[in-house]
Amino acid sequence: MPAMRPDSRTLIALFLATSFLAGAQTAVADTGVGGGTKTPPNPGEKTTGDADGNVLSAGVIVYDRSKNGSGQSVGPVTPLASWTPPACWYAPKYSPAALQAYLEPIWEAGSTGDAWDATQRDRYVNGKPYKDFNKDEAGKGYWWDSYVNKSFPPGWDKCDEPYFWVATGDDPPADIPNTVTPEILAKLAYNEIRVPSKDVSLAPANTTKVNLPTWAWLDGATFKPVSVTARIDALGMWATTTAKPVALKIDPGTSDAVTYPASGVCQIDGNGTVGEKYAKGDADRTPPCGVRYLRSSGDGSYQLKATVTWQISWTGSDGGGAHDLPDGTFGRSQDVTVQEIQSVNR
Repeated sequence: MPAMRPDSRTLIALFLATSFLAGAQTAVADTGVGGGTKTPPNPGEKTTGDADGNVLSAGVIVYDRSKNGSGQSVGPVTPLASWTPPACWYAPKYSPAALQAYLEPIWEAGSTGDAWDATQRDRYVNGKPYKDFNKDEAGKGYWWDSYVNKSFPPGWDKCDEPYFWVATGDDPPADIPNTVTPEILAKLAYNEIRVPSKDVSLAPANTTKVNLPTWAWLDGATFKPVSVTARIDALGMWATTTAKPVALKIDPGTSDAVTYPASGVCQIDGNGTVGEKYAKGDADRTPPCGVRYLRSSGDGSYQLKATVTWQISWTGSDGGGAHDLPDGTFGRSQDVTVQEIQSVNR
């Protein structure tokens, strides 16, 4: 039976206790997946890990955010179904030299106890089952370890298998759950998606009248698909998660209003446009997207909220992909003042 290591909480404590010792060592090209100090290869990319570039973190996942939403108004979507990102997963982390550089300072410090250290030396050094950290296999595979989602969702401490070796081109052991897949990468990329928001254009703008149809629209420049790609170069594995705007829901901010259409949901066309821009001569038409307020907002204003629904899909390096990730929403509110129509009796 393979030797078990301390649970994740204990490992975090050990990490803090030993990071100074291990961090003091010089990172060299073969100490981690992808080498030493890693410069993101393209704009918008960033590696995972709190200590990228030294033996404590390999920065195994690279995110390409160059096609993500940008600007001050962006934010994460709110899933329309119950969903949490992967809590933890296994992926390549150490070369033979890197694992040795990480474990030996812990053993030398004696912080985990003589019995535990002896068991670990047997497992990784003395041939039970690995010999000398698998240095004879250097360049032919990686030591895999657990990674924990930075948001620490429920179950983050369940990945407690000891380090295991996977040769290049081989599949990880089938009896170890949560080994990384394109689907896991797709879910991690979903967690990085950022979509824009924008005030709806209104006619009349800002201030309207009771019982006067108010047109609402959005141009196509703001609402277009965004995507994030997550990849593991050591495995040639990747997944791209895409968010596509499909509908805009208008909430007038009061029950004393009628929306157009009645559902309040305005469809987004192929170029990202919502509704129709008001033009001179449209006063007698019913707006394809808009609202009609039935009561004055008095001395204040109503909070009209425009929420965009984003359809989420993904594709992966294994040919997989689906719409099995939940769609999400993102929106913002804006002030609309509604006044009574003044009439003069003669």
